[in-house]
Amino acid sequence: MTHAFLPIGRRDFLLTLAIPAVAIAVPWHRAVAATDDDADAIAPIQRLDAALLAGMKAGPGTPFEQRYAALAASIGLRWSGLPNDQKTQLLAAFRRYSVASYTSSFDRFSGQTFQVLPAIRPVGNGEVIVQSKLVSGDGSTTPLNYVMRNGPSGWKAVDVLADGTISRVAVQRSDFRSLLESGGVPKLVTALQNKVANLAA
Repeated sequence: MTHAFLPIGRRDFLLTLAIPAVAIAVPWHRAVAATDDDADAIAPIQRLDAALLAGMKAGPGTPFEQRYAALAASIGLRWSGLPNDQKTQLLAAFRRYSVASYTSSFDRFSGQTFQVLPAIRPVGNGEVIVQSKLVSGDGSTTPLNYVMRNGPSGWKAVDVLADGTISRVAVQRSDFRSLLESGGVPKLVTALQNKVANLAA
């Protein structure tokens, strides 16, 4: 599994991530001078930001599937604790839902820019926070921070913090728990597929 500014649905998108609102108190550790490790952790977010801006500049006049394909390479999902025979199907559904959410929400450009702080913020358990913000054309800002974890394939975002504190993973866990409990993976996959269809429309 954020904001306060754009007239193009970005705030609505971020608010949907906070229903029900699940705020996580993230310990504050003062960022130190940027290091090579910081740059490695920040690089995936810079690539994501560049992909989001490209999609916004392409605009809604560009077919959804074309914008989706351009963004998909920058987004991945990680899911654990499920039987191996279900992981592939659920990972694919979650990934498509995640990419579709970004594609449909970041669909117009009016002078926005992304800014990423050059130093990471450690939060324990080997995880760090990359702090970024989306700056609108009028100068107002929206914080969009990423919890990063370093693994065998490099640094990956494992959570997105809306408004700097609201965990998207926690929100999704709360939203989808009842589906898993009542219908298992098939019901959750169907729900995700329906959400993607609605976003694409």
